[in-house]
Amino acid sequence: MLNASDRAIVKSTVPLLESGGEALTTHFYKKLLDRYPQVRPLFNQAHQVSGDQPRALANGVLMYARHIDELEQLGGLVTKIINKHVALQILPEHYPLVGECLLEAIREVLGAEIATDEVITAWGNAYQQLASILIGAEENIYEEKAEAPGGWRSAREFKVVNKVAESAEITSFYFAPADGQPIIDFMPGQYIGMQLLLDGDEIRRNYSLSARAGDNQYRISVKREPGGRASNFLHDRVHVGDSINLFPPSGEFTLAHSDKPLVLISGGVGITPTLAMLQAALDTPRPIHFIHCARNGSVHAFRDWVEGLAGQHPQLKRFYLYSEDDGVSPAADAVGMLDQARLEQWLPEDRDLDAYFLGPKGFMAAVRRQLKAAGVPEAQARYEFFGPASALE
Repeated sequence: MLNASDRAIVKSTVPLLESGGEALTTHFYKKLLDRYPQVRPLFNQAHQVSGDQPRALANGVLMYARHIDELEQLGGLVTKIINKHVALQILPEHYPLVGECLLEAIREVLGAEIATDEVITAWGNAYQQLASILIGAEENIYEEKAEAPGGWRSAREFKVVNKVAESAEITSFYFAPADGQPIIDFMPGQYIGMQLLLDGDEIRRNYSLSARAGDNQYRISVKREPGGRASNFLHDRVHVGDSINLFPPSGEFTLAHSDKPLVLISGGVGITPTLAMLQAALDTPRPIHFIHCARNGSVHAFRDWVEGLAGQHPQLKRFYLYSEDDGVSPAADAVGMLDQARLEQWLPEDRDLDAYFLGPKGFMAAVRRQLKAAGVPEAQARYEFFGPASALE
C-alpha cells in the first residue's frame, strides 16, 4: 500500500498530467519501443500512428492517479486492461520495462523542477502498486484458463481448416487445434489473441470470435483494412492448412444472462462479436432486435445467415441500414444514416432492454446518445471501445 505522502504527491500531479497526458504517453511509447524492441509485438502500430493507444494509456494512468485513494472507483477499466493484457500475453517481466520508461518520460516531459526526485519516487511506488494489482489478477486468469477443460497457457498451435469470403471486405477464418485436443469454451462477445510472423516481424492482434465454439473450432471474421499489416496478411497470405499460434479467449464485453429484450446494434465489422451473442440468445425465448448498418450490400457480411435464423426463430427481428444504395445488392430496410427516429422505430416498445453496440467511433457515439434519448437505461447500453469513454460523448 502507498503511504499518505506518496498518494498526496501523485494526486497533486494529476492536473499537470491532464494538461499534457497525451504528450507524455507519446513520448513514453517512443522511448519504450526504441529501447526495448522485444515489446513491439505487444503494441498495434496503427493505433500508435492514430494516437488511440497513447490516448488510452493516458486515460488509464490519469484515472488511476485521480482515484489513488479509492481504486474501486476505477470500475470496469481495470477489468478491461487485464483482459487485453491476457489476450496479448503481457507477462510480469514486461512491467519493469514499462515502469522505467514511464518514469523517465514523466521527468523529461514535466521537467526537473516539477518532476523532482520525491515526485518520481512517489510515482514509482504508485506504478509498482498498480503493476502488482495487474500482475496478480492476470496470473489468476492465466491459471484459470490453463486449468479449464480444453484450456492452455501461452501460445498454442492451430491449423486453418476453412477460409470463407463473407463480403467484399470481410473474410472468416476457422481454426482447429493442431494437437487435436479439446479447446476451451468462451463467452459470446470475447476475442482471441493471435501471434503472427510477418516478414520476420512478430505482431500480435486481438480478433472477436464471430461464432460460438463448435466442432472444436474457433472462427474469426476479419475486415481488410487499407494499409493494415495483419488484416492484409491474413487475407492474402494465410490459407487452409497454415498454422497460426493463438492465445486463449479473453474479454469482458460479454452477453449477460437476462430475460429482457435484447438489441444488438452494429456498424461494419462491428458485427462480428454480435454474431456469437445472437447465437447464444436464440437458445432463450427473449425477443431480439438485430440492427446492422453497412456502407452497402456488397460489404454487408452474414446477411444470408441472419436471414436464415430469422426464418427459424420468430423472436428475432432484423433491420438493415445502408448508407448508400449501390443499385445491385439486395435492398436494405432503409438508406441513410442511423438517426434518432429510425432507431426508435426499430427498438422494442419496452425500453427496459439490454443493448449491445459496436462499430466505428462516430457511429458508436451517435448510438450511445440515441439510446439514452430513447429512454434505454445507461447501465443497460453496453459497448466495447478502445480508448476513454469520454471520447464517445
